[in-house]
Amino acid sequence: MSAEPSHLFLVNPSSGGGRTRKLLSHAQAALADGGIDHRLVLTQNIEHGREEARDAVERGQTVIVMSGDGLIGQVGGELANTGVALGIIPGGRGNDFARVMGIPDDVEEAAGFIAAGATREVDVGEANGVRFLCIASCGFDSDANRIANEAKRVSGSAVYAYAALRALVAWKPATFTLTLDGERVEVTGYSVAAANTKAYGGGMIAAPTAEPDDGLLEVGATGNVSKARFLRGLGKIFKGEHLETLRVKTWQAAEVTIEADRPFSVYADGDPVAELPATIRLLPSALKVIVPPFSTP
Repeated sequence: MSAEPSHLFLVNPSSGGGRTRKLLSHAQAALADGGIDHRLVLTQNIEHGREEARDAVERGQTVIVMSGDGLIGQVGGELANTGVALGIIPGGRGNDFARVMGIPDDVEEAAGFIAAGATREVDVGEANGVRFLCIASCGFDSDANRIANEAKRVSGSAVYAYAALRALVAWKPATFTLTLDGERVEVTGYSVAAANTKAYGGGMIAAPTAEPDDGLLEVGATGNVSKARFLRGLGKIFKGEHLETLRVKTWQAAEVTIEADRPFSVYADGDPVAELPATIRLLPSALKVIVPPFSTP
């Protein structure tokens, strides 16, 4: 009787507009070249992926995910505080968590780093109890994320620019009430974001000073600027140089509760995870992520 594989390889075959399905054989060959024996599971939906991750924890298997940020974030949440490591082969349109972790887009190169096995402990976010890895945001971001998820014909990271422009046309300022570690603040503008990592939206450096292993959220609120000024700020956000243009106010907090003057969904890792009011917090150093050796602190 053969031994059980040491790794679970979870693949979302529809992520990245089918990119994962096209590159799957290359990824499997690279894993085999690295001596990684695995059982392959093609996920049917995010809940199926979470169930398989829980099963892998019971089996003591390292989990590798080839997908976009949505499945990666939810599987990472399942692995939080279990001691089971998460390996990532980028397969989505944005791949923001992989980017922050220094994991390359090339599937064979990413698989090679999994074989090397260097790990980094990172914080895991929770929004009303639903876990995420990157940035939880609402307001204008809620509208833009919804449009991006519905835009099946726009490929790659261009979908996020398209969605932002579509959302801006109908946008009206919103007033948010934030409770940051017990202190209440009211702000009016576009979005509120609670960041565990720097990036979202296909490479937007929304929170340049956020660190995924400091136990603190970087909370930012975009000011009530004109739409023309907002567009100028969007042009700077991919370099993280937007804060002054968008009049972003920032705070650090272990926990933030967000309320607003109208309903918004909270999006994180590209998917809706909660409705306002939402309390967002961190599970410090809860997840081991397999990263390139040069990406460890």
